[in-house]
Amino acid sequence: QVKLVESGGGLVQSGGSLRLSCAASGRTFSSYVMGWFRQAPGKEREFVAVVTWSGGSTYYGDSVRGRFTISRDNAKNTVYLQMNSLKTEDTAVYYCVGGLKIGRYDFWGQGTQVTVSS
Repeated sequence: QVKLVESGGGLVQSGGSLRLSCAASGRTFSSYVMGWFRQAPGKEREFVAVVTWSGGSTYYGDSVRGRFTISRDNAKNTVYLQMNSLKTEDTAVYYCVGGLKIGRYDFWGQGTQVTVSS
């Protein structure tokens, strides 16, 4: 079992930046692909980004590509999401996820709220 704990959410103005962090428990962090999803009120959960085991490959959802960057530090068991040029439509609860392969996420964090004001 892997426990994921997100941090770094908060309130930011449109055009600003935030960096989310997700700390994972356990000694097998590098065995998992890690990613982020988000869910805004009244909307379906949306894929944001994923990074492969060693960090060699990253993939992004269309709405964040070019503005967000996912990265990981396997020595610290942590995955990051750098969010730049934030828009009001980025307002959502952001969830950290992990799994053995892309598309299959067995572990979910509790979520962290990101609110972007106009």
